[in-house]
Amino acid sequence: MEIPGKEFYNRLDIDSVLSSVEDAGFSVSGHCLALNSLENRVYDVGLEEGGRLVVKFYRPGRWTLDQILEEHSFLKELEEVEIPVVAPLPLENGVTVRETKGIYYTIWPLQKGRLVEELDKNNLVQAGRLLARIHNIGASKQAKHRIEYNLKNFGEEPLRFLKEKEFLPTHLWKRYQEAANRIFSSFSEASKGMPFHRIHGDCHKGNLIQTADGLCFIDFDDFVTGPAVQDFWMLLPFGDSSSEYEREIFLEGYREFREFRSSWFDLVEPLRGLRYIHYSAWIAKRWEDPSFPNAFPHFGTEEYWERETQDLERLGSDLPVSSEPDGRNSFAKTDESELTNKDFFWDMED
Repeated sequence: MEIPGKEFYNRLDIDSVLSSVEDAGFSVSGHCLALNSLENRVYDVGLEEGGRLVVKFYRPGRWTLDQILEEHSFLKELEEVEIPVVAPLPLENGVTVRETKGIYYTIWPLQKGRLVEELDKNNLVQAGRLLARIHNIGASKQAKHRIEYNLKNFGEEPLRFLKEKEFLPTHLWKRYQEAANRIFSSFSEASKGMPFHRIHGDCHKGNLIQTADGLCFIDFDDFVTGPAVQDFWMLLPFGDSSSEYEREIFLEGYREFREFRSSWFDLVEPLRGLRYIHYSAWIAKRWEDPSFPNAFPHFGTEEYWERETQDLERLGSDLPVSSEPDGRNSFAKTDESELTNKDFFWDMED
């Protein structure tokens, strides 16, 4: 079944971008620069009177209009309590979403700032406080339309897609599936009784910038209902004793505003496993997009799937066993080397 707007989206050009911004009520200067984004099409657009805007065209078929509007509503809630985020600009009659040729797009202010390469002690405390405040607002009401970060959406369905579309070599499938099932079992056990609420969903350093006023979280495109620790594990280091020290500093800031139990870190390794599976399926589902083969030239090769299978097996075999009376896992065993954004986002540039 053809997704409406898909063809136009894949061949989106500068003239179409500028026309869309003008249709939204802005006079453009002609400046238009494509920004580094694979999931959506994002552009830096100059205005005739000076200044610049960011326009984001949402990938067709990914989010419904209600789901996009729920992201914008969440951002507005955060802005109203002065949590530093970037929300879309309200356009005519207060709408934040427009449509052109079957695809949705939004206009955003250009937030100046620099990416945070490393979190020092002050930034760790500040990031902890900000995330706690975001989670407090996230827990204040339920999301009606956004998906939940659960085993079905981020594990079983991606795995089923890879199998049905026969992306994995036949001789690797059994090993890959067995490793995935171990991770699924661990996720189910570790997430028992854990509170789920609205979270950022894709909280890594690439979505945290340093502005003149302090830290600011950006890009809530992946916002879901999920556990708080999902917003921790890609942002914080895990590994040696120094990593534990940095996490404790972060938690000092977080716990000023919101509870976080150390046992919830039990979910980190299963979340990493789900990430591996979901990420491969994410690439596979978008392989017809011309930008994806260019960005992932080794995807789908024998070497790629052998490495993925080995990584999944290694992670599954290192999962901690249940050792406490209530059956909860002990997050005592971790990789010796510190993890970085590159471990989770293979499309990231230096």
